[in-house]
Amino acid sequence: MEKQLVFHGTVIHSISLNELEILPSAGLVVGADGRISAFYGDIAHDDPRLQLSDAQSYRLKPSDFIIPGFVDTHNHAPQWSMRGLGQGLHILDWLDKVTFPHEARFSDPTYARRVYESCVEGFLKQGITTASYYGSKHAEATRILADTCKAKGQRAFVGKCNMDRSAPDYLQDQSADSSLDETEECIRHVRGIDPEGVLVRPVITPRFAICCTPDLLRGLGDMVKKDAQLAVQTHFHEAEQEINATKELFPGFKSEADLYASFNLMSRRTILAHCTFMDDYDMERIRDLDCGVAHCPISNMTVGGGFMTAPVREFLRRGLKVGLGTDSGGGFSSSILDNIRQAVIASNAQEVISKGKDKALSLEEVFYLATMGGARVCCLEDDIGNFTVGKQFDAIWVTTESTGVMTVREEEDSMRTLFEKFIMTGDDRNIWRVYVRGRLVKTPIYDINQFSFRSVSKDDD
Repeated sequence: MEKQLVFHGTVIHSISLNELEILPSAGLVVGADGRISAFYGDIAHDDPRLQLSDAQSYRLKPSDFIIPGFVDTHNHAPQWSMRGLGQGLHILDWLDKVTFPHEARFSDPTYARRVYESCVEGFLKQGITTASYYGSKHAEATRILADTCKAKGQRAFVGKCNMDRSAPDYLQDQSADSSLDETEECIRHVRGIDPEGVLVRPVITPRFAICCTPDLLRGLGDMVKKDAQLAVQTHFHEAEQEINATKELFPGFKSEADLYASFNLMSRRTILAHCTFMDDYDMERIRDLDCGVAHCPISNMTVGGGFMTAPVREFLRRGLKVGLGTDSGGGFSSSILDNIRQAVIASNAQEVISKGKDKALSLEEVFYLATMGGARVCCLEDDIGNFTVGKQFDAIWVTTESTGVMTVREEEDSMRTLFEKFIMTGDDRNIWRVYVRGRLVKTPIYDINQFSFRSVSKDDD
């Protein structure tokens, strides 16, 4: 980024889990380093503090607003090209019949590159500025995924999927040692292309305990022990079929939390996907170990074997870190907006199941999970999630004037009403621009001459 950026107009972000700040006349200044250097909650567009000679300036229309970029805490990049397939199958059957045969195709680097370019572009198009990606078991394809994220400007965690048992021979790592060697290669590659971890970082990725021998889990835990900056991601208490199979393979452990902790894989940098069947012990262990939960409401209700609703209200009550995940592949939608809506539905169901104990989530809460909550799960809360000065500018410029099907905008609509209409009925056609670290990573695909010009700069992109 060569120039500073200045934005004036409505800015919406989360201050806390229950507090949404809507500022209709805000000013944002983004430095050439991509960080927010100034944030004014109420300022005139012609205020001298916004008149910077070396900046590109934008004045938003009254129908537009800026929000933080979405954080996807659980995503299977290889499954981008199999979304929606196998819905209704139990989890292990879905893996055997649909997922594993598909992921085997990523042994072909040409195929991997084609799918991953489409995948990263597709998520950026939908405002997902940060994603935690599972790759396939193939080291070369995983390196291609990291390269693609870096080139296209998406903030990402990228991990080779480790699996040395309970998988078809054609997709299984040859041994624990070979899986560990390839994981180390991928870590070196990611750190080679982004030494400071500005955008892309490695993540240790045991698919789940069922697919990993004790030797493999131990070796992965040893890597984490030696390198405290390494993140970890895995599936956790996803479905009854998976939980029962894990207990059969590891009968000496009371819970998966104890199992993973025994291998040094549970810490503040651990992202646990799903967490649908949880008792008091599991929740207390996760809280004490400061792990994050990737709540995947769409896939929880479609793939796995049942209508599963994670006790998110109870997670929040106990102080657990919670973000949203598309689980794209298991989840039929790659949209965080769709997962926000499904999170509301799931919480309504959980309120009924808990006989009123777990109250449904509010709009403020689900938006927090999609932004600041996800940042906390990924241990990025000091860098992204809202527009605090000093954080990096990961943002979505939303327009409510689009060719899409969002609930029609009316003259009397407040900005809160427009925001709610976008969250509940908008889509990628309302996501006009997307920025990561101040860099424009999505530009409009429709003719902006349909509407009045939004930028006050003469040298717009």
